[in-house]
Amino acid sequence: MKRAMGLALALCLLSFGSARAADTIKIGLLAPMTGSWASEGQEMKKNVDLLASELNAKGGLLGKQVQVIIGDDGGDPRTASLAAQRLSTQGVVAVIGTYGSAVTEATQNIFDEASIIQVANGSTSVRLTEKGLKYFFRTCPRDDEQGRVAAATLEAMKATKVALLHDNSAYSKGLADEIRGILKAKKLNVVFFDALTPKEQDYSTILTQLKAAGPDVVFFTGYYPEAGLLLKQKKRMGWDVPFLGGDAINNPDLVKIAGKDAAEGFQFLSPPVPKDLDTPEAKAYLTSYTKKYNETPGSIYGVLAGDGFRVVTKAIAETKSTDADKLREYLTTRLKDFPGLTGKISFNAKGDRLGELYRVYKVEKTGDFVLRK
Repeated sequence: MKRAMGLALALCLLSFGSARAADTIKIGLLAPMTGSWASEGQEMKKNVDLLASELNAKGGLLGKQVQVIIGDDGGDPRTASLAAQRLSTQGVVAVIGTYGSAVTEATQNIFDEASIIQVANGSTSVRLTEKGLKYFFRTCPRDDEQGRVAAATLEAMKATKVALLHDNSAYSKGLADEIRGILKAKKLNVVFFDALTPKEQDYSTILTQLKAAGPDVVFFTGYYPEAGLLLKQKKRMGWDVPFLGGDAINNPDLVKIAGKDAAEGFQFLSPPVPKDLDTPEAKAYLTSYTKKYNETPGSIYGVLAGDGFRVVTKAIAETKSTDADKLREYLTTRLKDFPGLTGKISFNAKGDRLGELYRVYKVEKTGDFVLRK
């Protein structure tokens, strides 16, 4: 008798749990919550959590509350693959993320085969949207656009001898290749093209090799942890050549690692952050974010994750559906100039964001990132 009662209670609880799950719309967030890019993951979570809470306060979606399900990819492709597989079995209707092209690439087929919309926020490698995957989108621009802006910036600096340093990752090597191709077409001299090893602590050997090549400018296409160390160690060796970087360097930890003195004058490419946008959406969001967290967004990629959440929830609201095919059709054909936090958003049939986004930022003596006019 007791056994029967226990079984009945268990079934009742299971049924109740299923009913509660059915009353929510689950949206996944795949992010590096741990690892060397954890600060990016934490900001992605802050942005998506804030937007979800604001949406739920207004009644949610389709009469249901939105539940954010976190998957920690650790900034590692193998970990990301496992996290993506877990998310795909948890009833999510879409996934926001992730950061890092190689990490995102390890998850694309998993979500596509499961018919789950994925909107990456910090994965700019060109090949990610050249595969013909049906459900993949990104709110960040592509490396070929960044390559054009990088080459134009180097030309404006009147650089005649350029060094390109990457880290062999899909993003970093791809961007370096894009820049090299454009510079060669413009007859600018690339005097150095090689890679460092990520996560090392001593880059004196590669810096010595760079210096021996005699460049006017060094463009590093890798990530902010290595960029910070390069700047710190370059200053220590007394080498005064200008350094530029790509959009993976837009993180306040750059200055923490390098120190303000070593970071001063460093320039990098990035989509504009909300404080540099004058749209009502960006201003209102900046106010909400500051009120909730007592700080302004530190990284553009957290905000781009927020834009991913906003376009997905917009598509669900407009189609009154969570069906992946209906959401895809809306995003590729009906979403036009959506007022994103980082500017207007539209997508082409490949899932790429349309329009030019990149700007040039400079690190001031205070350590602040200031938009160059």
